Amino acid sequence: MTTAGKGRLVALAAVAVGATVALAGCASGDPLDGGSDGGDGSSETVVIGSQDYYSNEIIAELYAQALEENGFTVDRQFRIGQREVYIPEIESGAIDVFPEYTGNLLQYYVEDTEARTSDDVYAELEGALPDGLRVLDQSPATDQDSYNVTRTFSEENDVTSLADLKDVTTPITLGGNSELATRPYGPDGLKSVYGVDVAFTPIEDSGGPLTLKALVDDQVQMVNIYSADPNIKTNDLVTLEDPEGLFLASNVVPVVSDKVTDEMADVLNTVSEALTAADLVELNSLSLNDQESAEQIAKDWLADKQLF
Repeated sequence: MTTAGKGRLVALAAVAVGATVALAGCASGDPLDGGSDGGDGSSETVVIGSQDYYSNEIIAELYAQALEENGFTVDRQFRIGQREVYIPEIESGAIDVFPEYTGNLLQYYVEDTEARTSDDVYAELEGALPDGLRVLDQSPATDQDSYNVTRTFSEENDVTSLADLKDVTTPITLGGNSELATRPYGPDGLKSVYGVDVAFTPIEDSGGPLTLKALVDDQVQMVNIYSADPNIKTNDLVTLEDPEGLFLASNVVPVVSDKVTDEMADVLNTVSEALTAADLVELNSLSLNDQESAEQIAKDWLADKQLF
């Protein structure tokens, strides 16, 4: 770790030192002054998971490398699947750290939540998690569901907002991962919030090339793509505005188990604080367009931010 990077992490960790001295199994001395050999870190292995989604894997790798550089032992369990698959693993204690998104996670536990803003969503989420789990600080970075159409569709139908869809006279088919069919913001949500009827076609690549091709080929007229996907701009798609708040604000946030100590939490919070929305789009572009590995992307970003 560079002197600047170490100083930054240590400064943020200082407030937790008093609380962490008594924790069993934690490092002695400065909790964030570890080395990559794990000599000063926790004796327990911390399991970090990720969704089966390249962007989520990058964030998980940021967490993993930052913890390792501060002396903690990490077991990576990446590309597990979507929320319905991995949440039971987190709740069972099999996974200790998982990068999540505040709005979508809140709706998983509180389907009828009325929270919409970033702060309101985070506040309600803190009280919605089951015993044994908590969220750390949320990041400025966001990556939330968004509905997108081609520029041609937008201009031909005068559509820039989800509210405009009710005036479209031709049939609309929505494309997205199969679980979108039953999500609160899926077809039923469009109907209840905006009065819009859509058909649905499952496309199982989380807004990837298959989804883009289906949209461009007019097999579907609207698709669900995460907002930090650089291909929205690359393909000149129009992200439809959401004036009624169908989608909740979704900031990146670590969900952690009781195994995560205050020292570990300080490291993770430092990563979250440094990660911006623009950073996440750029990291995703390195993966999608430059075909860099999550490991390399994370290593370079952490070094650039002087976090080790």
